[in-house]
Amino acid sequence: MSIYIKSPKEIEGIRSAAKIVAKTLDYIQNKVIPEVSLLEIEQYCADFIISHNAIPAFKGYHGFPASVCISVNNEVVHGIPNGRKIKPSDIVKVDVGVYKDNFFADGARTFPVGEVNGNIKKLIETTEQSLYLGIDKARPGNHVGDISVTIQKYVENNGFSVVRELSGHGVGIELHEEPMIPNYGVASKGVMLKNGMTLAIEPMVNMGSFEILTEKNNWTVVTKDGQPSAHFEHTILVTDGKPEILTRTASG
Repeated sequence: MSIYIKSPKEIEGIRSAAKIVAKTLDYIQNKVIPEVSLLEIEQYCADFIISHNAIPAFKGYHGFPASVCISVNNEVVHGIPNGRKIKPSDIVKVDVGVYKDNFFADGARTFPVGEVNGNIKKLIETTEQSLYLGIDKARPGNHVGDISVTIQKYVENNGFSVVRELSGHGVGIELHEEPMIPNYGVASKGVMLKNGMTLAIEPMVNMGSFEILTEKNNWTVVTKDGQPSAHFEHTILVTDGKPEILTRTASG
């Protein structure tokens, strides 16, 4: 297992890419509205990233055909943008990767469209809060399992389930690096965290069962029971003190 401990210069490069991820998600939050198509959202994201002298990291990655992943309702992750138009009460997950000056960053948010019912609102809030609770465990001397079990316990205590077949990951020099960061686990198990690690922590939380399926396009992951799913992700830096959220802006 090869885990990159980043140098100060590398961290600055990753931080620069991460700022564009955050700004992209800020930019589109008011554009995820009824009657806008997923292709339009993708184009907004791609144009914004390119305007900041960066590259959409997902385009062509292992053959992925789009610049960003957009997943709606029961789609968990890796949704391919198409002509589908957003409807009121949809929940839309936008996952953005940026490549700039040889460095990567990754982030995602779930956007509710208009009014959503109370259970879905709770699902979204629980997923986002589990992310921040998990991030708080990303401190030197802790283990990956401390992040994982914190997310799992919070989610399950709120009546939801964490996806088990997909996980967070290291990020920065490559788009996906070791260590993998599951959203379930055991405290004090797994890789020990060290100052200088950059990680993409990303709880994927289902309303019902944790079971998932991959659609025939070989990309889009959906819940097996057809119930909604939410997804949030930040790229973070493990420091000697509190973890630094590199993809955080004033709005989230």
